[in-house]
Amino acid sequence: MEILIVEDEREIAQLINSCLSREGFTCHHAYDGVTALQQAQTIQPDLIILDLMLPQLDGLEVCTRIRNQGMTKDPYILMLTAKGEELDRIIGLSTGADDYLVKPFSPRELVARVRALLRRSLRHEKQSQIYETPHFILNLDEHIATRKLENQPPEELDLTALEFNLLSAFISYPGKVWSREQLIDKLWGADFFGDERVVDTHIRRLRKKIEPNPAQPSFIKTVVGVGYKFEDN
Repeated sequence: MEILIVEDEREIAQLINSCLSREGFTCHHAYDGVTALQQAQTIQPDLIILDLMLPQLDGLEVCTRIRNQGMTKDPYILMLTAKGEELDRIIGLSTGADDYLVKPFSPRELVARVRALLRRSLRHEKQSQIYETPHFILNLDEHIATRKLENQPPEELDLTALEFNLLSAFISYPGKVWSREQLIDKLWGADFFGDERVVDTHIRRLRKKIEPNPAQPSFIKTVVGVGYKFEDN
């Protein structure tokens, strides 16, 4: 597994490298935001450990650009924040980070969170099935999602790995009302350490890609006080 460490404090970067290298991960480094974006495109890492405070481009901007670039691999992003930066953590989750870790951190917790994130991808690779609804076809083997709207040619959707798995969960159980906790358990499992608000972020991103009008969703409906459900009648 390839991991990109984006941290401008070299002692911390070296500590992270030592912890993860001992666990068998291949680590790469970037010490500023611009280099991080270049490295991410070149290396196509499985996971990025991303500090918030960086020279040139901060971590929030780097996270946003990575999520908008449509990389070959859709890397998990573990954001590092200083103690007390709660607002930055919330913003980080809203820009597409999958989890965050507060400095100073325990090396054992760092390794545990990295392994938890990477196990998510292994879990999803075991799926093998095709789902079809009136407006969507999901090929789990080939990881292809296609939308079929009336009077339009079929369109292959450009979804991240997490968006694809979220849509798959919805389409697998049409009409089921999912709470945020249930979606977290379905997509991330018991290893999840983050804030459940990350679910809302990914729902918004998915709606922008599959809904004709995201402001008035036709497929992913909000159930007030409970969560979300998928309908495709």
